[in-house]
Amino acid sequence: MEFRHESVLLKETVEGLNVKPDGIYIDGTLGGGGHAYEICRRLGNKGRFVGVDQDAAAIEAAGQRLKDFGEKVTIIRSNYCNMKSQLQKINIDRADGIVLDLGVSSYQLDTAERGFSYREDAPLDMRMDTRQGWTARDIVNEYSETELYRVIRDYGEDKFAKNIAKHIVAARKRNPVETTGELAEIIKGAIPMKYQKKSGHPAKRTFQAIRIELNRELEVLKESLDDMIELLNPGGRLCIITFHSLEDRIVKSSFRKNENPCTCPPDFPVCVCGNVSRGRIVTRKPILPGEEEQENNSRSKSAKLRIFERR
Repeated sequence: MEFRHESVLLKETVEGLNVKPDGIYIDGTLGGGGHAYEICRRLGNKGRFVGVDQDAAAIEAAGQRLKDFGEKVTIIRSNYCNMKSQLQKINIDRADGIVLDLGVSSYQLDTAERGFSYREDAPLDMRMDTRQGWTARDIVNEYSETELYRVIRDYGEDKFAKNIAKHIVAARKRNPVETTGELAEIIKGAIPMKYQKKSGHPAKRTFQAIRIELNRELEVLKESLDDMIELLNPGGRLCIITFHSLEDRIVKSSFRKNENPCTCPPDFPVCVCGNVSRGRIVTRKPILPGEEEQENNSRSKSAKLRIFERR
């Protein structure tokens, strides 16, 4: 299947970067290269672009899309949490802009064998990086009921988390849960029918939770934000697109802390802690997709763009 992903908030993100023709720009979630292409179009002969992604299909698709930009483009297969060390290998220690689009690609969702979708029956996988040995099947069949409850409650924010975890453990005692279809049916059985009709597909939140846990998505984000801000040149910008409240909360909190890291009590007349601001928040409120984009791409509806500028 061809790698397909419609870049969300494309115009707003690229404009938010303030691309300089001779600058260095990094896309930590390269995907199909949608944001990358628009960035590269704005670069001059001295400009440089680095795309990072852990998905082999994304690397191949983006490589094809960006091939006309020649040597100004470097593509690396890795997780964006390794950005700093990967850039050092190619003699880059600073950048003028960094982009993260934290959404799951349409290709990953629509390719049944990747095991991300609750709408198709396929092996339980959900790995962003297929070189990783651990899969969603391992979580579903090996986590304790308490651990499953924690994952579904914290990452899926599902009020039926306890009952879903209970049903999963009961089902796997009979036979291991092997496929997305089997898991989706188990979840359906754990949620009262009257709620299923109100809130979309009953498995949506649990599948999201397992994917986040498997790929350590929130931990990776938390661990990486300070490093990415540190990588920016003065005036450089970090643009992050989130798709659910957990991600957005982490980004919002990190941006605030980097803008105002002072830990002094509020009643102190002057700051004595010595913590210095690393920049400013450009977007006091997140940028949201317009009505037209939401109509044309339903997956954009929950997207939020936040931008931070290095001082």
